[in-house]
Amino acid sequence: MKVAVAQIACAPARLDVNLERHLALIAEARRRTVDLLLFPELSLTDYLAAPDCPALALPEDAPQIASIMDAAGAMGVSFGFIERARDGRFFNTQMLVDGRRRLGRHRKLNIPTYGNLAEGRFYAAGSRLDEPVAFSGHSVSTLICADLWNPALPWLAALAGADLLLAPVASSLDAVGGDFDNPSGWDLVLRHTAVLYGLPVLFANHCGSRGDLRFWGGSRILDAEGRTIASASAEEALIEAEIDPAAIATARRRLPTMRDAHPDLIARHLNPASRQCPAPT
Repeated sequence: MKVAVAQIACAPARLDVNLERHLALIAEARRRTVDLLLFPELSLTDYLAAPDCPALALPEDAPQIASIMDAAGAMGVSFGFIERARDGRFFNTQMLVDGRRRLGRHRKLNIPTYGNLAEGRFYAAGSRLDEPVAFSGHSVSTLICADLWNPALPWLAALAGADLLLAPVASSLDAVGGDFDNPSGWDLVLRHTAVLYGLPVLFANHCGSRGDLRFWGGSRILDAEGRTIASASAEEALIEAEIDPAAIATARRRLPTMRDAHPDLIARHLNPASRQCPAPT
């Protein structure tokens, strides 16, 4: 499968401008015969320090989403937006579509409220990690930005059968604060996730500066052995690579961490009532 990542500098709170940018890059990706295209977190609105959710949020059947579906054709497209749920709550959501249907929706689970991040003031946290989406012979899971810093979530995605992980993010240099090195931290997290689970990762970040947010780009595609096979610098870019299922199988055979994951052991330690094992006979 040929996959691609769109690293873009969004227009803050301009759904119309950002939608046009999405449609142009979708058309370019289709010209390149890409099978699956990933945009960053909150790509339709930009990542906003204080979003006007009532004005910017979209229901899942919004015309902007229909426009992306119409443009996608047979290609899968994953993009981010502020979702207005039926109960009135707002979610930081990433949706995967093609030209016929909405294939999957992930609501961000880890809502950061540390450093210079205050998403908890605006977004509700998702309540579940959905099953991977079957697409073009692969099982595709999505985790949004801070989700990947919870070690259990990539593990659970891999246990559920994912063999391709979409990682849309909005990582700025000053997000955590102090002298924390966000680019180096992400390099470590991405390589760890890919190599430990034999799980190729598509990492899509924003670029450019908006106000106090300095997005550093660095989008990349990693193979199942944690090697970067395509990467972007700090500017807008559309990067692509081939994902080979045989290479995933080889990586998991060489390092069988998923075979040896032992989830029952973890479950016993998380559930005190089940920690007692029967005495040997």
